[in-house]
Amino acid sequence: MKPSILILLPWEPAIRFCYENLIRERFPDLSVRTAASVAEARQLIPEADIFMAFGVAVKEDIFVDAKQLKWVHAFGTGVDGITDRAGLAKDVVVTSTRGIHGAPLSEIAILHMLSMARDFPRSVRSHDNHKWDRFRAKIVQGRRVGILGVGLIAEALAPRLKALGMTVVGISRTARDLPGFDEWAPRDDLKAAVADLDFLVLLIPYDQTTHHIIDASIIASMKRGAYVVNIARGGVIDEVALREALVSGQLGGAALDTVHNEPLPSDDPLWSAPNLIITPHLGGFYDTYPEDSIDQIEHNLRMFMAGRPDEMINRESRD
Repeated sequence: MKPSILILLPWEPAIRFCYENLIRERFPDLSVRTAASVAEARQLIPEADIFMAFGVAVKEDIFVDAKQLKWVHAFGTGVDGITDRAGLAKDVVVTSTRGIHGAPLSEIAILHMLSMARDFPRSVRSHDNHKWDRFRAKIVQGRRVGILGVGLIAEALAPRLKALGMTVVGISRTARDLPGFDEWAPRDDLKAAVADLDFLVLLIPYDQTTHHIIDASIIASMKRGAYVVNIARGGVIDEVALREALVSGQLGGAALDTVHNEPLPSDDPLWSAPNLIITPHLGGFYDTYPEDSIDQIEHNLRMFMAGRPDEMINRESRD
């Protein structure tokens, strides 16, 4: 019997069925359905053998009634929102998408860094007000930037930052010989690692060990006027402490492409924090993302249907 696939994509209708269409092109005989909301997915998941979604979109315990579920695939790199949900049986295979995020996340990190250094929001607001507002901006050349979490994305980002004339510091448990990195600092001594940075870019995965890894004490250890860029997960930074540091001027600015509570409510105090740029999780959300990731999905589908789950790629440990 061929597996039944359920996809959760709360996107606008014009692009909601992109993954369903790509899978149908390669597996025309499979049953594939796309849910537009968690509520709809909860109704359909009892009949699904395979569930696919971005982990950040899974906000409820939809796995409680997923009795025949055998495999969950995360369209993104992170599996938080999936592996930490109640009801997901331990024997369910979990995979993620990897290897395609280096360029888009590097670009948004650099976009945020340049926007903060040059206070680009000020220029946009002046433009909207038809105001010629000329001021001296900062440049990133010659500045020190630390990357917390050195995986494939950091490996793509570091040479790009180096090309901008920055000194790049990898913050990790182990030092490695990787292009673009000038120095290494131990993650176990995070206060010392961030003390002399002009920019701190967060790329660390989110789990229980990294919840609020950037808290008030770490922020207080940074240079006054330094900048923070979070393109990891909202939970890795204490957003209350972040806002307080922006208000006090301890931080010169911050840019968040992800927040702990997505979508961020319109009345959340973060919106009004000074010198803060918020983008709605746009980092890996680019025009050809589904097409760039479908080969990984196809491979895993073929291995799954052939009864060879050990040959599926990007499997997550369920220990």
